[in-house]
Amino acid sequence: MDMSDKKGPITLKIILIGNSGVGKSSVMNRYVNHRFTNMYRATVGTDFLSKTISIDGDTVTLQIWDTAGTERFQSLGTPLYRGAHCCMLVFDVTSKASFSALDGWRKEFLIQGEPKDPSDFPFIVLGNKTDLSDREVSDKLSRQWCEEIRAEYFEGSAKEDLDVEKPFLRAAQRGLQQVTQLVLCLLLINTHAQKPIFFLCLTCLFFDDKRYITPYSTKNTHWKIQDISR
Repeated sequence: MDMSDKKGPITLKIILIGNSGVGKSSVMNRYVNHRFTNMYRATVGTDFLSKTISIDGDTVTLQIWDTAGTERFQSLGTPLYRGAHCCMLVFDVTSKASFSALDGWRKEFLIQGEPKDPSDFPFIVLGNKTDLSDREVSDKLSRQWCEEIRAEYFEGSAKEDLDVEKPFLRAAQRGLQQVTQLVLCLLLINTHAQKPIFFLCLTCLFFDDKRYITPYSTKNTHWKIQDISR
């Protein structure tokens, strides 16, 4: 699917989840703002940053959501997770507990986010704080678990600015694949239907500019799928 003639950037929603203190905010701020601070401040509810990048000639705006890793804010998951194009599971390589918790975070995302195809939804796993010497989670163990859940594994250090960009770039690529596949699938189904059967609304995904799906479009409350073929 050629997206090179799109007027505006494609918007992708990337969610960062994991235990409190693993460095989700630090990773996000290092990637977007190229900054790091040793002063720890727990995220209250959610935090949000955006960054525009280019992928294979397409201009892509990443909406990166940093979530609180504490139980009292887990109720925010349902509205926040929905509409995500990729989920990044973050843990601290010096904390085996934070790694063990990832399976629970992943399952919660799938339940609350309700992706169309849970078995094919893209997860990126990021091991942070590789600059520290007291490592508890080996690279081998991390990759073994990622193979089991069909996720891609990266590790690095927000503090030392080590390999932070790679997981976000891959998340953008996988998210873009999700958008392309969904558009093509809906077009194919609707083309063979006797009459248009699919509608997308403001609570989920939208047809923006009558060609592409982006979250949180404000151009119209409801776009009918048949409009994109005109």
